[in-house]
Amino acid sequence: MIKVLFVCHGNICRSPMAEYIMKYLVNKTHNSDLFEIASCATSNEEIGNDIHYGARNVLDKNGIPYESRKARRIIKDDFDYYDYIIAMDENNIRNLAYRFDDEELKKVTKLLSYAGIDKDVADPWWTLDFNKAYEDIYLGCEKLLEYLLKQKQ
Repeated sequence: MIKVLFVCHGNICRSPMAEYIMKYLVNKTHNSDLFEIASCATSNEEIGNDIHYGARNVLDKNGIPYESRKARRIIKDDFDYYDYIIAMDENNIRNLAYRFDDEELKKVTKLLSYAGIDKDVADPWWTLDFNKAYEDIYLGCEKLLEYLLKQKQ
């Protein structure tokens, strides 16, 4: 079982979009039995809130299924449980570094690095561009899945 945890600031926009896009891609490739996929926040700001309506709208528009959920904050046990912790941007990594040690942070990578792109997934909370966030996340998830399936061989 490959366990992947997506992380963003509030766990209502980018990380749940990544969670559901990745689940969709994994299901589409008939590999659901190989993966456990979830998402969480680096902050407490949105704890308990469902996915942002802008994220829901862009997932609906692109035919990506999702379910009602509650935002949660990453905890120390997540570093033991998950094999991969995938951050959306440098700020997420910096926020993790305030709370966790260097050994734990070795599991953290940025999503777009799997696509060979050294940039952040811009936060649609601020940019209001959920379509661009979706495109970047979809690309990152496609490449992450390719990487993980190659590692499994």
